[in-house]
Amino acid sequence: MTTADDLIALVRAYNPRTNEKLLREAYAFGAAMHEGQVRQSGEPYFSHPVAVAGILAGQQMDDGTLVTALLHDTIEDTKASFAEVERRFGHDIAELVDGVTKLTNLQLTSTETKQAENFRKLFMATSKDLRVTLVKLADRLHNMRTIKSMRPDKQAQKARETMEIFAPLAGRMGMQWMREELEDLSFKVLNPEARASIIRRFITLQRETGDVMQKITADMRIELERAGIVAEVTGRAKKPYSIWRKMQEKDQGFSRLSDIYGFRVITATEADCYRVLGAIHQRWRAVPGRFKDYISQPKSNGYRSLHTTVSGRDGKRVEVQIRTREMHEVAETGVAAHWSYRNGERVENRFAVDPVRWIATLTERLDNEQDHDEFLEAVKLEMYQDQVFCFSPKGDVIKLPRGATPIDFAYAIHTRIGHACVGAKVDGMRVPLWTRLKNGQSVEIITAEGQTPQATWIDIAVTGRAKTAIRRSLREEDRERFIKLGAELARVAFENVGKRATEKALRTAAKALALDDTDEMLARLGSAELTSRELVAAIYPDLAERRGEEVPPSHAVIGLNDDQSFRRAPCCQPVPGERIVGITFRGQGVVVHAIDCQALAAYEDQPDRWLDLRWQDGTHAATNTVTLDLTITNDAGVLGRICTLIGEQNANISDLNFIDRKPDFYRLLVDVDLRDAEHLHRVMTALDAESNVSSIARLRDPKRAQVGQDKVSA
Repeated sequence: MTTADDLIALVRAYNPRTNEKLLREAYAFGAAMHEGQVRQSGEPYFSHPVAVAGILAGQQMDDGTLVTALLHDTIEDTKASFAEVERRFGHDIAELVDGVTKLTNLQLTSTETKQAENFRKLFMATSKDLRVTLVKLADRLHNMRTIKSMRPDKQAQKARETMEIFAPLAGRMGMQWMREELEDLSFKVLNPEARASIIRRFITLQRETGDVMQKITADMRIELERAGIVAEVTGRAKKPYSIWRKMQEKDQGFSRLSDIYGFRVITATEADCYRVLGAIHQRWRAVPGRFKDYISQPKSNGYRSLHTTVSGRDGKRVEVQIRTREMHEVAETGVAAHWSYRNGERVENRFAVDPVRWIATLTERLDNEQDHDEFLEAVKLEMYQDQVFCFSPKGDVIKLPRGATPIDFAYAIHTRIGHACVGAKVDGMRVPLWTRLKNGQSVEIITAEGQTPQATWIDIAVTGRAKTAIRRSLREEDRERFIKLGAELARVAFENVGKRATEKALRTAAKALALDDTDEMLARLGSAELTSRELVAAIYPDLAERRGEEVPPSHAVIGLNDDQSFRRAPCCQPVPGERIVGITFRGQGVVVHAIDCQALAAYEDQPDRWLDLRWQDGTHAATNTVTLDLTITNDAGVLGRICTLIGEQNANISDLNFIDRKPDFYRLLVDVDLRDAEHLHRVMTALDAESNVSSIARLRDPKRAQVGQDKVSA
């Protein structure tokens, strides 16, 4: 374990004016608080906070951040209190330590709704002091470096969480080196075979072609010397995960993937960057569409660099990044550059962004999201985006994520422009609204009075801002219809548990669900954003969760290993009482299919993935959703009677979707939560006997299998 003297020596190398006394006191206090605690590897627990501090010292962070790293687990895992940390180290340090503790306690792998709320809390904590997130990222990096001591299931959980949340967050903050290492460490856990295969192929490639990096680096240095440019040239192979991701994105094998090498040129001035670019393009042929100028159009986290891809030796593509030393420091440490020290002084880097302003711009758009799912979608889009820059007819630059469409462009200008959009011109040519925009294009939005957003726009739009505005407009347009449908669904849901949906009950439920009023709640219920079960549970949680005690849902299936979880296949929606089989997915559990499901044909040549399963005997919970395909007459009150019939069979409607409307008939899909096959038969029999129901069938769609598989793999 690194000693206090070793840590201080590391800090003094870049900050001779460090507060040595403060660091020693924090080291001693942390060691005392964690005395007797050990990690799962058997090492003293305090070795972890020390290692986190070492990672941050490697980024030349200030004393406050290093002290926070040494103490970041004291409030959570020891007898130390906030008051004691505040008394010993001051209010600012105590606030930072408490912020890290709160981030650590967030359950980021729970349900989507909770995950969205946790993201919101994460950004709220980040907005107070970004160093909280820097310490948390270093904490996660060390945990991933030492993950082998954890149980396999915990390793997979932490790796998925790291891949989905912490790695992109590090990248969003400009700490690309940390993002790459977090991704590769997670990749090693989640798909070790793929990673090992890429490494083996890469070693074979090096053996066949020799040390390509040294040759190309030498070639570049010669060209720069000829041009009279003084610059530092380095090369490296991309990380295994980065190579694997490119293989997936381009649907190519390793042998056809050429741009697996990256080269970096560090110059003295910004003008030299463009001179280097000219020298490289004169010597090697540039690959069309692979040039990006992040110097004239920097990223929001301060990143500046020129990116180009050229055909190097033997026609192999190589990526080249060109930047100045100041730009390179920001590229390496991102937003953390704001706290970097050198020779005891805060580094003044003109390219480092103000972290307060940066996090404000990041959270400004996210704070406007009221819906949990929309907020989570906006967060992920913000964190994963790769920007393109387009121009308005007036010459204004509009930043959009890769894959954005004219609809996103319109809403980026103003919500009013987006709502009224009827067409677009790109570089003077009329194009469809689903066209993907590219860097440097000029976009003109065509509007018309009376135009309103179309439902299909949600699938065309990419940005969270556009999607949110479209959904809000559609929700308001259909509000009255949804309120009426929601009122009927609420009545049936309450009657199903022996209660009445009185005005007072509905007001109480709206208040419990933190919604503005009863109409807002009924509109969400009618639009399937709120389920009947959630509505009833807001007032009568015991009644809403009433289920058969004999068979807990988590143990409904027999034939699984203790560490295997399961989910019902969306294509066939099997229910207890039907014969079933399971298909295993690596690291994702088991998907349960009905024995006659057509989607099983896709796995006929993979017998090792099949499991012989059966339902547990006993009473099952009414949590098994089945989709019914109904055609009903278009008469007053028919839909209400249908809902009543389903409620009378003690079944709950969890979703309802009209898919075809005719003057005399409606066709709709109704999701009904059932206990078992017998329960399903009773519901279908009752509906079939209704004179206003012209046809009824259970929806079993093999196409849904791919959707389900995508969810499992996500």
